[in-house]
Amino acid sequence: MKILFIGGTGLISSACSDLALERGHELFLLNRSSSAKYPAPKDATILQADIYAESAHLSALLAGQRFDAVVDFMAFTPQDIERDISLFRGKTDQFVFISSASAYQKPVRNYLITEETPLENPFWEYSRNKIACENLLMKAYRENGFPATIIRPSHTFGPSQIPFCYGSWVHPWTIIDRMKRGRQVIIPGDGTSLWVLTWNADFAKGLVGLLGNKNAVGEAFQITSDQVLSWNQIYLEAYQALGQAPNVVHIPSDFIALFDEGALGSLIGDKSNSVVFDNSKIKRFVPDYQCDVNWADGVRRSLAWFEANPQFQTLDTEANLIWDKIIAAYEKAIP
Repeated sequence: MKILFIGGTGLISSACSDLALERGHELFLLNRSSSAKYPAPKDATILQADIYAESAHLSALLAGQRFDAVVDFMAFTPQDIERDISLFRGKTDQFVFISSASAYQKPVRNYLITEETPLENPFWEYSRNKIACENLLMKAYRENGFPATIIRPSHTFGPSQIPFCYGSWVHPWTIIDRMKRGRQVIIPGDGTSLWVLTWNADFAKGLVGLLGNKNAVGEAFQITSDQVLSWNQIYLEAYQALGQAPNVVHIPSDFIALFDEGALGSLIGDKSNSVVFDNSKIKRFVPDYQCDVNWADGVRRSLAWFEANPQFQTLDTEANLIWDKIIAAYEKAIP
């Protein structure tokens, strides 16, 4: 198949690029620049452009091209989707939008999440924008036959990303550094809420497996691991991988949000909720889909990657200050 990835060099998309090429697909990447962490694969054809640039330039770049499938990893607002519909109407047999499982109803009313779970997140604008994107695409599919497929990944990680309930996404080594130094690490709530973490190469099996599947057009899919852990288990495994004794403090999410407004969305609107995903739909459409990398293995692979690439062991100074402030305030309120 002839496939276009908008992006293709990010945490999730790089794994999808590698797998698409491994399976013999002709891969094009529409990308502004190469990624230091995940450089573009040498066998992909690069269409160098900024997807957020003037649409006339993009139209000229894509003139004469037609793709069996297009996947946009970089769409976050309805305006992005409107641009995509205009660019790719009549130019692809399948348009795949990467949405987010954070769009599901919060607070959750049933612990088991399926593709039929309502989409509603009053806490996080990011999620509401993803919902608006989905609605716009489904409207275009119903009214004009635009060949949309929606993918909802949950908390996906990989070599360069070590995820925690409350950390720094841009500088993930910050929490690891605190663990290694014996500094206190915050676990929101009592740490018993349930969560799912998915290795990026495992996610890629589901996504790439859907490309070219005409029955997937007009459908939405969540692609996650089946392993369910509490946040206490997730943090403890990271400490064990480091050979460090845990030094954690459990602090209510509402208290954290008093000091860090960003926690309202990513924490209260997402990670503080218990979620378990039913992956039966993706397994019906992609029968060989399975996740081979569990959290214990994945966190050790990520730690090894960071040790081999110390230039990416960057720290979030501002986040460290906020966390120390929250811990001090909490310990003062509850000695």
